[in-house]
Order: sequence, then structure tokens, then C-alpha cells
Amino acid sequence: MEALLEKYKSKEPAIVFEWQDIETEAEGWVVINSLRGGAAGGGTRMRSGLDRKEVESLAKTMEIKFTISGPPIGGAKSGINFDPNDPRKREVLKRWYQVVTPLLSNYYGTGGDLNIDEVKEVIPITEDLGLWHPQEGIVNGHFQPKLNEKIHLIGQLRQGVSKVIEHPDYAPVSTKKHLVANMVTGYGVAESLKHYYDIYQQTTLEGKKVIIQGWGNVAGAAAYYLAQMGAKIVGIIDIAGGLIKEEGMSFEEIQHLFENRVNNRLTADKLIPFKKAKDMIWEVPADIFVPGAASKLVEKGQIEKLLGNGLEAIACGANVPFKDEDIFFGLAAQFADQNCSLIPDFIANAGMARTFAFLMQKDIEISDESIFQDISDCIRNALFEVFKHKTAKTGITKTALDIALNKIKDK
Repeated sequence: MEALLEKYKSKEPAIVFEWQDIETEAEGWVVINSLRGGAAGGGTRMRSGLDRKEVESLAKTMEIKFTISGPPIGGAKSGINFDPNDPRKREVLKRWYQVVTPLLSNYYGTGGDLNIDEVKEVIPITEDLGLWHPQEGIVNGHFQPKLNEKIHLIGQLRQGVSKVIEHPDYAPVSTKKHLVANMVTGYGVAESLKHYYDIYQQTTLEGKKVIIQGWGNVAGAAAYYLAQMGAKIVGIIDIAGGLIKEEGMSFEEIQHLFENRVNNRLTADKLIPFKKAKDMIWEVPADIFVPGAASKLVEKGQIEKLLGNGLEAIACGANVPFKDEDIFFGLAAQFADQNCSLIPDFIANAGMARTFAFLMQKDIEISDESIFQDISDCIRNALFEVFKHKTAKTGITKTALDIALNKIKDK
């Protein structure tokens, strides 16, 4: 696996598109790792300090993710180095999507990612620029459909991604509207842990203690579904601050925190200040850790502290969550994989990619049950394939990478 991985990481991307905004300091990159299957896919993220190397690592991770989620295409990613809280954000996004529209029309499909909302930003902006859907490039490049087939597939994407969830098993029953696009990634993270405990330990999540990093659409939704399944959220660390309750928060408490987010950030009385919470959270005993904030945040020393307090499993809600110099699966990630059950991002985080793939199929039923069950089945099948190769509770990511890289190599 090591030789395959090094070859994969060192290979130059097929396409790198660089952009400098003419009106602000914003700069951006589209990295297309390959056009395997005639197309490539990967979301658009924005943050201050983002660089090309980060986008390249995410593009390579996306290609591996597509071996899990389908369709069998190349990996890509868009990244913009700009403050997402800047009031000029939407205008920057408009100019960005305007210059990358030729890619999005022909062979590249995108969506939301860190600090970019799929439904509120990506879809309306790209539609205004003449695209039928931000996944249109995958439909055209990979499926090469006839016009009537294209209209049908795009119609399914439009309907399914922006669908309001009605089934009470998949979203809180409240006055707020929860959309498929905002819940499926967090759902997949929670399901990856449910299936891990069932396959590897023949048990459930009931009573398992969980620490959550982040409180956006991925981390917040993951916490909601985990609490729904009986897990106890004992700590939350978010840029806004932290909450710690070693006996575990109730499902009702987690639902309240999830429903009362402000700009996808944690809000609560008596929040522990971020700097203090950042030191305290790693000392809290927990069975499970979900890094679901940004990339490249989790340090080896933090994992060592969690392991000392009983950590069993990590489900990577964030893409490339470990703070490594390597492009991905560096020393910190390898350490975690060797010492606990590390469910990699390309499995745990596959919910949105799988939703797109599901909605690009013919003759499907578009319902809450069909979309969410398909994600659960996809993630379970991926973990079971890893288990069939190696039943040990450690080395899960290494084994999963070996399986994925061989699939890519053979194409």
C-alpha cells in the first residue's frame, strides 16, 4: 500500500486552474486530480489562509471518495483564500463561478464545502450564470446523456439536493426547514460509527461517550444523529467556544443546541471560552471523537490525550482533519490509525457525494427514506469490505486506502 500511496500522492494533478480576483485580495484554485471516467467532482470551500496544497490534497481525497460513493470519476476541489465573514463574499463567489463556468459546463461538478452553502450560495449563483446545476459537468462529462436524459438527471438533482426533509427520523420536528443537502454528510458520519460498532464490535452506540469538534452542518448534524441513537455527547469544541458535560448531554439538549445555532456556530449559556475549551476538551474521557470542523486541525498530541482517556474510534467528518505536513495520511493520521479505529473521511464523509451519485441514477424514488437509506447502505458496504480484508480494529484507514488505490490503479 505504501508504494501505491506514495505514487498517488506524488503524481501531479491533471488540471490546476489559478485565479486572482480583480476587485479584492481573494485568490482561488480548481484542482482536478484526474478526469477518470470523463469527469471530476469536488466542492467549493473558502477560508482565510487556504493555499493550493490544501486544495490538491482535498482533490486527491475526493478521487478516493468516489471509489466509495460513486460515480467512478476523478477527484477535484475548488478553494478560495478569502475571509468568509467579509461582506464582499457573495460578490467574490459570483466572479469565481463566472470564470470556472466552462469547467462546470463540461467535466467538473461542484457543491458546498467549508463556509460555502450548497443551497443558498452554490446553486443560485451558478444558475444565474446559466448552469442547470453545479453538478452539470459530471452529468455531461461522465454520463454523456442525450438531451432528454440530461433533463431528467438534472431534474432529480434539483429536486433531491434541495428537498425539505419531512420524515421525523431524519430531521428535528420544528418550525425550521432542514434540507437534504445540509444533513446528509453529518448523517453519514453518524452512520459510519453505527456500522463500525455493529461490524467490528457487535454492539450499538447506546451509552458511548462522544466528543464533537465543530458545530456546522457536518458536526452538528452528526451529533444530532448520534444522540438520537443513544450516544452521549460529553464535549463540543467550536470556534465560538465549548461545552463539557462528562455524564453526557441528553438528546433534547443536543437537539436544542443544533436548532439554535447562529451562522452554524455553537450558542449556549455559559459557553467555555474557545482558548480554555481548546485545552480542556482533550482531557475529557470519551469513546468516540468526531473531528468535523476544518481540515488540518487535529494534532498527534491531542490524539494521545484522548487515547489515554479511553478513545476507541474516530470518524472523520472533516476532510483531511489531521495537522500533517504530508498531503494526506501523514504521521498524525497514521498514529491514530495504528492506535484506534480510524474511519477515514472518504468513508465517513461520503454522504453528500453519495447523494449526488444516487440522484444521477435512472428510475429512482426521491424520498427521505430512499436518500438516507442509500447513504447508510453505501457506508456500511464500504466498511464491511474493509472488514473482509482485515478484521482488526486498527489499520482501518490503511486497509481502506489500499482497496481504493487498487480500484483507481485498475482504471
